[in-house]
Amino acid sequence: MTATPEQIQQAYEDPKLANVLYHDWEAGTYDEKWSISYDDRCINYACDRFRHAAGEVDAPFGRSLEIGAGTGFFTLNLMLGGLIEQGHITDLSPKMVEVALRNGEKLGLDVAGKTADAESLPYPDEYFDLVCGHAVLHHIPDLDLAMAEILRVLKPGGRFVFAGEPTARGDVVARKLSQLTWETATRVTSRGPLAERYGRPEAEVVEMEAEAALEAVVDIHTFDPGELQDLCERAGAVDVATPTDELTASWFGWPVRTFEAAVRPGSLGWRWAQFAYRSWIALNWLDGRLWTHVVPKQFFYNVSVAGRKPLD
Repeated sequence: MTATPEQIQQAYEDPKLANVLYHDWEAGTYDEKWSISYDDRCINYACDRFRHAAGEVDAPFGRSLEIGAGTGFFTLNLMLGGLIEQGHITDLSPKMVEVALRNGEKLGLDVAGKTADAESLPYPDEYFDLVCGHAVLHHIPDLDLAMAEILRVLKPGGRFVFAGEPTARGDVVARKLSQLTWETATRVTSRGPLAERYGRPEAEVVEMEAEAALEAVVDIHTFDPGELQDLCERAGAVDVATPTDELTASWFGWPVRTFEAAVRPGSLGWRWAQFAYRSWIALNWLDGRLWTHVVPKQFFYNVSVAGRKPLD
């Protein structure tokens, strides 16, 4: 699917339309674009992000709902990691729901899905033990309404866990680094000796830049950790925590992801993939062991949030 300029223009005034257009467009290639898999690498990553946000919890959760699930990355890997028994996934994009259910079927997992709006969830009160998401809150227009819905469908004492949301300051740095990397990489690989091996066809570059224009519309919010905690407590949540992660890892990771997207698929090879992955792991370890103790939370790229619904 290709969104027309007219649709993109309309999407500027309708963020929900923007989300459907963008994520329907991306659904077929999303896992490849973000190096999503359903093996030890992503199982460990998803479970680590969950535990980083939630701390020690009694698992597995019996019935879980993910909002804005995309292709199923978070729920399916948490199920494979033994943290969720029965998964339900929703997304505003019908195409994303189709891909997520297909991924779940291939993996033999007990997962159900619906196209649904996080501001009006099609589930009864007190139905889920867990509501979760990964990189989704920043796409939702009315977060107060969505958080009220999350607490409505949770059982008393039930948990919510959302990981991978951009902080306001971290997002500025990531976008500037990505823009510089994209402009440099596409210019260098468009001509000369590097073009044949690394360069993408001009039509692909144009289409990807159109995707980026639409992506800028769907990213509605960035967060201050304290304000995110206040939002959840305002809705009635308790035991709310907003840990952060990725400082130097984001300074490395965003240019790497952008560079990989800018060049011809498969041109960088296995050694590059190993270098990129191991370097990011090392920097993320350094962020967690050192910088998290000395750098204010607002400067990290990711903020997560977890809490629970009161028992009474």
